[in-house]
Amino acid sequence: MTTLLVANDGGHIMQLHTLRRRLEIDGDPIWVTPRTPQTESLLAGEEVFWTDPCPTRDVRAIVHNARLTRPLVRRADVRLAVSTGAALALAVLPQTRLRGIQTVYIESATRLDSPSLSGSLLARIPGIDTYCQSRAMATGKWRYLASPWDLYVTHDVASPQAISKVVVSLGTSDRYGFRRLLERLVPLIPPGATVLWQTGSTDCTGLEIAARPSVPAAELQDAMREADVVVAHAGTGVALAALEAGKYPVLVPRRAAYGEHVDDHQTGIARELGGRGLAVVRQADEISEDDLIAATTKRVERVPESPALRIRTSPPA
Repeated sequence: MTTLLVANDGGHIMQLHTLRRRLEIDGDPIWVTPRTPQTESLLAGEEVFWTDPCPTRDVRAIVHNARLTRPLVRRADVRLAVSTGAALALAVLPQTRLRGIQTVYIESATRLDSPSLSGSLLARIPGIDTYCQSRAMATGKWRYLASPWDLYVTHDVASPQAISKVVVSLGTSDRYGFRRLLERLVPLIPPGATVLWQTGSTDCTGLEIAARPSVPAAELQDAMREADVVVAHAGTGVALAALEAGKYPVLVPRRAAYGEHVDDHQTGIARELGGRGLAVVRQADEISEDDLIAATTKRVERVPESPALRIRTSPPA
């Protein structure tokens, strides 16, 4: 039996990669995702079917990737397909369901009380099992699976640490920049500090920083482990990466009003992590030197044991 694990790059693939350790899936899966420095690094050694980019709400890209993945979906040994979204799920999951393959969609942890557009559309297809990672969203067809944030706890550090290494990560979106955060942050970085600036599509003109649109997942994870402070947009993937690296991150949500994202879902995830005491949360125009110092006063650990998650699927057609 072959399982397809389907996800866009960025936070979606990071969530599915984290969940993979806990899902009771037989055998080695085939990952289905766009080829990027992040996914190449994260999935090194795994079997991967590389798709083309599938941006949010890009109907042409969805149709193109549906055609691209058709031969894979038609493989006789595919028995289960699991996805954490987003648009790539719309390209693949309707196909798997039509072929009678058990199909599961797990909504992103960024969605706290209502599904994404992809999730809403997929929930209308009979036979696709839909799960969420927020108890507040577990109504109707949506069943609660688990929250990724339950896996982490914070501990106080004796005293603030000197800041000599910083990681700033704005994700890998090719459509939405976050210059507001960089303009506020650049003057706050201590002189002489080494900074990894992972800036995505953000216009960095005139900021005099060594901006890198993307960084391989392994390199970014290593840099986070060594950093004194991690500052990031409030995306699920980068938040998970920071917590996995043991850091208490400074998370700054993108805002739709400034053209920084399609909606304000990052505000909700920032509020969730701030409320759990897992991050310093600030708006882009509020972040201060004190926030950077506060991020050095706690460390994060994973709980000793993570219980397995059993996906209950509907009988195949």
